[in-house]
Amino acid sequence: MSNISQSSNSPQTDTNSAARCVRVCQNRTCKKQGAAEVLAAFTALSVPDVTVTASGCLGQCGNGPMVLVLPDLVWYCDVRPNEVPLVVEQHLLGGQSVKRMLYHRFHTQG
Repeated sequence: MSNISQSSNSPQTDTNSAARCVRVCQNRTCKKQGAAEVLAAFTALSVPDVTVTASGCLGQCGNGPMVLVLPDLVWYCDVRPNEVPLVVEQHLLGGQSVKRMLYHRFHTQG
């Protein structure tokens, strides 16, 4: 994955685009929780049509590092660098979210 850039805080994206974007919060609390390492883990892997973006605050402080996959609107919380390959393989390449990592506030686990 490439094309790292600083993005706005808004989690919205152009739904007409087939490309996906992975936003990794780099704001204060997520950074303290290891978000820089999570961002580095995503950028170390190359996935076609996926852009990795260092994001501003995603508004879910204390649950990070937060990762948002767009346009899927899938939120992952407490993401660790060693879990990134699973997200890439299962979600970005396989099309299935990683259920055990989903953020409970936006995704029901039932």
